[in-house]
Amino acid sequence: MPTTPGTGLGAMIRVWRERLPPSAAGLPAARGRRAAGLRREELADLAGVSVDYVVRLEQGRATTPSASVVAALARALQLSRAERDHLYRLARLVPPADGTVSDHLPPGVQRVLARLGDVPVAVFAADWQLVWWNRGWAALLGDPSAAPPRLRNFARDRFPVNGTPASLARWPVTEADRDATDTAVVSDLRRATGRFPEDRRLAGLIRELTAGNRRFAELWATGAVATHREDHKTIDHPSVGPVTVDCDTLTDGDSELKIVILTCVPGSDDETKLRLTAVTGPAAHPYPMHS
Repeated sequence: MPTTPGTGLGAMIRVWRERLPPSAAGLPAARGRRAAGLRREELADLAGVSVDYVVRLEQGRATTPSASVVAALARALQLSRAERDHLYRLARLVPPADGTVSDHLPPGVQRVLARLGDVPVAVFAADWQLVWWNRGWAALLGDPSAAPPRLRNFARDRFPVNGTPASLARWPVTEADRDATDTAVVSDLRRATGRFPEDRRLAGLIRELTAGNRRFAELWATGAVATHREDHKTIDHPSVGPVTVDCDTLTDGDSELKIVILTCVPGSDDETKLRLTAVTGPAAHPYPMHS
């Protein structure tokens, strides 16, 4: 059956790309810019795919992107939930069902994140899967894109399975009360199982950590239910030395997205060093890279 002109996968990606101004994606406005929306290379960078792949998608030469790529494109294009679901269907995929853990960042959340500038911030799904981070986060903690997407999970990183090394690339971090943070993460995951009882990814994570990490299994057996809100951390940065930050976690609505923001006491030596990390730290993609 022929496709109505302008309604296919490639056409819609192009429409959504051309309507999104760079400023909304936290990108600087370049002089002499002709395009009002995102360039293909900017979308590719934000979504963590190659420019060639974006070109092939828009030209209709690639028609079956994976679910992870579709999710990344939806975030990069700042689609609404209805638009995201339409993108999934155009890619011949089933949209994420209600009642499952969502990796989607609503446009309003993305606008708030863009206005935070270089403040280190990352967004985690309800199961502590890392779905977004900015350059400030990568500069302070190390660039997470070195780890495969599946392993970019704070709970898995904190409770290694069978002694495997941490999955998130970062500098050494110490905490004021590690036991309290461990307990908070585990109890927060238990709360998520009540909110998303049918989510396979969350259930698989719990099974894996319970079977492979004794500390997690012990904390899980306590049955505590709580949320992870704030913490104090010291990052041993290789260029500027130790940086002590306040770590605050905000939760976004029904999707239970966790927005983690790192800040320092104004006027302190730590604030000065935090600013220096933006200069000395690694460059990073603001969205996870997909394999």
